[in-house]
Amino acid sequence: MIIWLASYPKSGNTLLRSMLTAYLFDKEGIFKTDLLEKIKNLPGRHNFEKLGVNIKDHNEIIKNSIKAQETFNKKKSIGFVKTHNMLFNFYGKYPFTNFENSLGAIYIVRDPRNVVLSYARHLNKSIEETVKFVTQGKAHDIFIMGNWAENYLSWKAFKKQNKYLLIRYEDLVTNRKKTFSKILNFIFKLRNLNLSLDENKINNVIKTTSFENLQNLEKKNLFSENVEDKLGNKIVFFDQGSKRDWSKSLDKNFSKEIEKTFNKEMTELGYL
Repeated sequence: MIIWLASYPKSGNTLLRSMLTAYLFDKEGIFKTDLLEKIKNLPGRHNFEKLGVNIKDHNEIIKNSIKAQETFNKKKSIGFVKTHNMLFNFYGKYPFTNFENSLGAIYIVRDPRNVVLSYARHLNKSIEETVKFVTQGKAHDIFIMGNWAENYLSWKAFKKQNKYLLIRYEDLVTNRKKTFSKILNFIFKLRNLNLSLDENKINNVIKTTSFENLQNLEKKNLFSENVEDKLGNKIVFFDQGSKRDWSKSLDKNFSKEIEKTFNKEMTELGYL
């Protein structure tokens, strides 16, 4: 059974996975980059290639999403899976996932104005192009993400089953211990585990997944999630993190466009 770690890109999913793997897969709660391999990604090219699916055809990816996760999902075991996909259900018969395969979902969300700044750098695109991408929500590569709001709203389907936890990236970086403890307790409840939190491990997790430490690991080439620009140069993944401030860096016309497009959702989340 899958516990989904879902988010729109550049919203803190890597930080969440770093913290979880350190706590759950290291005896002392010390983060090491290879621990990230404990969490699968979907969609992943190899998941579809195993099925003989043409990964350039979004319709085929949509139709085979359930089959792709069934290639690794064993109902007797529980695993975490990262995704940037929205929880789609095209034509009412092609869902991204279902409750037969899923135990629950943790959704991490971030202020879309900061998402745009971080994502533009990650994609090596202009702010204008990225604002258009984030607000319109076109398919990208093998991902069916929707726009920022569609992605966020879609995963609320798990809320109806009491299998949903919403986490704001901003809370995870400013109130780390309280927010991370909330995440762990949610996971224990999903798995019907009557466990107490290990304060020493939590403290080690917080220390070893600090932004400064993650930056240092990346500088030592110990981080595998880098992307490259058109010239083959690595784009720094851990660039500014929570220090990124849209109010100082984002053109007012772009911020107004984002706020107008996502007014309801941003207000709901406390971003407006």
